[in-house]
Amino acid sequence: MHDEEPDAESPLEWAWNAPAPAPASRRRVTVVLSVFAAALVLLVGVAITGGLWLYGHLNDNIHTDHATDKELSRHEAERPKATGSAQNILVLGSDYRPELGSARSDTVLLLHIAGDGQRAQVVSVPRDLMVWIPDCGRTDLTEGPARYEQFNWAFERGGAACTIRTFEKLTGIRVDHHLVLGFEGFKRLVDAVDGVEVTLPTAERDPNVGLDLTAGPHLLRGEDALAYVRAREYVGDGSDTNRISRQQRFMKLLSAKIRGSDTLLNPVRMYQVLDAATGALTADPGLDSLSALYGLTEKLRAIPEGRVEFHTVPRRPYPVDPNRDELQQPAADELFAALRADRD
Repeated sequence: MHDEEPDAESPLEWAWNAPAPAPASRRRVTVVLSVFAAALVLLVGVAITGGLWLYGHLNDNIHTDHATDKELSRHEAERPKATGSAQNILVLGSDYRPELGSARSDTVLLLHIAGDGQRAQVVSVPRDLMVWIPDCGRTDLTEGPARYEQFNWAFERGGAACTIRTFEKLTGIRVDHHLVLGFEGFKRLVDAVDGVEVTLPTAERDPNVGLDLTAGPHLLRGEDALAYVRAREYVGDGSDTNRISRQQRFMKLLSAKIRGSDTLLNPVRMYQVLDAATGALTADPGLDSLSALYGLTEKLRAIPEGRVEFHTVPRRPYPVDPNRDELQQPAADELFAALRADRD
């Protein structure tokens, strides 16, 4: 599995170059980062033009993840030390809710913003990568032994804290902040723009996620939209790479609807989009406000065009199970070392 070649501008590109569209480029964008970028761009508009009541309501929408900070503090001695002024933000897509404990996560990305503010790197961690997951706390407050499992199980075993600890042990990179984008918020965002139309050349059915669509055009809302972007095993070649490509195409359509006049010139719909975007976010105490997210947006928008690189952690098929991955060395260690040293 390798990086895809999308056929058009990604939503992330207009996040820091809006409103002028960026040229097509070779880059891999997953659903979580696209929603993240779209939400941040909309939040900029709120910070500039929103009234006090609207600002306060949307600010209160953002969930604060105190539990993860508390859990990470228990393991501070084992965590990597921060180096330089670079910023590392782990972005996760999940049906996670802090009050419910751990849940599922299909997507994990590292957003690395260089210390000089002149470049950024986005690194995707394959969900099926085999890694050592530490003895993370569970929802019943018990500890489980460290296990060699696929990366996305870390979230199910111990939520965002376990994913961060697993990532840090794997890479040696200190995570400064994290954002979790909820599946329910994604569904609300799609519904807020009155659905997204896709055309299927053949019928698609994936019982794992509840997808059951005939060939032809479909206006996808809510649950069907989420099933479409999560479908994997029974559509296409069944690979995670294929799913990511589907997510990219869907998010291109969603971002177009968000930017369209039907949304931007409709105050009611714009409010619904903003409400859904902020309601989808769970953040650590350092990123849990509109002002903090606005500051992050400004950093992203200040990065010169062409200075954002997209990577996937180098991997190859896991010999024991070709449906899983393992690190491809020395390329993986070289990537992690470059990120730790904040160099290209």
